[in-house]
Amino acid sequence: MAARRGMLGVARIVRLITSIVVGLIVVGIILVLLEGNRDNAIVDWLVGAGDFLSEPFHGVFTPDGRKAMVAVNWGLAALVYAVIGSFIARVLRR
Repeated sequence: MAARRGMLGVARIVRLITSIVVGLIVVGIILVLLEGNRDNAIVDWLVGAGDFLSEPFHGVFTPDGRKAMVAVNWGLAALVYAVIGSFIARVLRR
């Protein structure tokens, strides 16, 4: 029983981390699409975080223009992280 509660706690942590990662990427996408002011430290940090977290997916697709590239590749990264994080959390809850 205690081990089960421990695994449920780990599953919650995985879901929280997954939500934070996906949220940072999505906020980064929105800021790039809306041309957020990169001179602002918060905007710069959020876009940088999205760029870092989506780095393995850079160049998967090569549409014309930075906005399209960010939307497609970073969006793919967010989707993959969400699916894998949800799968891991679901396995841990069993």
